[in-house]
Amino acid sequence: MKAIVFDRHGGPEVLHATEVEVPEPGTGQVRIRVRAAGVNPIDGKLRSGGGWPIELPSIPGVEAAGVVDALGPDVTDLAVGDEVLGPTATGSYAQFALSSRMVLKPAGLTWDTAAALPVAAETALRVLRLLDLSAGETLLVHGASGSVGGLAVQLARQRGVTVVGTAGAAGRERLGGLGAIAIGYGDGLIDRVRSVAPQGIDAVLDAAGKGALPDSIALRGGPERIVTIADPNAAEYGVLFTGGPEVMIEPAEVADVAKRVAAGELTVPVAARYPLADAAEAQQLSDSGHAGGKLVLIVD
Repeated sequence: MKAIVFDRHGGPEVLHATEVEVPEPGTGQVRIRVRAAGVNPIDGKLRSGGGWPIELPSIPGVEAAGVVDALGPDVTDLAVGDEVLGPTATGSYAQFALSSRMVLKPAGLTWDTAAALPVAAETALRVLRLLDLSAGETLLVHGASGSVGGLAVQLARQRGVTVVGTAGAAGRERLGGLGAIAIGYGDGLIDRVRSVAPQGIDAVLDAAGKGALPDSIALRGGPERIVTIADPNAAEYGVLFTGGPEVMIEPAEVADVAKRVAAGELTVPVAARYPLADAAEAQQLSDSGHAGGKLVLIVD
């Protein structure tokens, strides 16, 4: 099969197309023929040698949408030919990938949007659960115009939470349309937040990772109920960094978000689509932190 591979750590230039063996599904796994794959910041971190240790050569990518091609032992909830989306156990920048957590893709969902959903949905749901928000509270979201931040804004608003979101000029107009109070980031943030939320901030999601934790702690009066998915210095501030299993989000919960996106109740913006061969260009934009939404590789 065709796949994007890197056999040494480095910048996007280490990515190259090659032929590799088609993976075989193990117990509880399905193999999907990938139609589209999501590009995430963790892809670039792993490529450059950050994140967790990985074996080389490696195929990047942790989420995909496609068609079930083969079933491993003990798979009873999916069938060959099903259209699905979800996280992958093998790299998704490839024609085929394996997974044990795929869910059915709603019929009205395009392949690119389906591929953009799994990581953003799981992360937004996990963070909101950790923050334990209630109707009437106020949430501050840094990086609110990105895929995780934007979805968290919508889910929180639907729960009756007031949301203040930071974004660049291009993202602030979209945030207003999602029901958030949109403000700029950078110098003077504390005063801007207090001017639009004099009632105070009950919880903070940092999806930007650009030094916002000290201001967040000042606004909260301490590190409690602040969660970051992007700042590796979180422990220095006593703030929770979440990248995994603090709480488990079930596949059915991601499937519910997918249904709501298909129904038009939620949106997940796809900022750009690239052919598989242009994965290096997509990762370069992702690494910059200025994608303005989800990046997707069109595989098949």
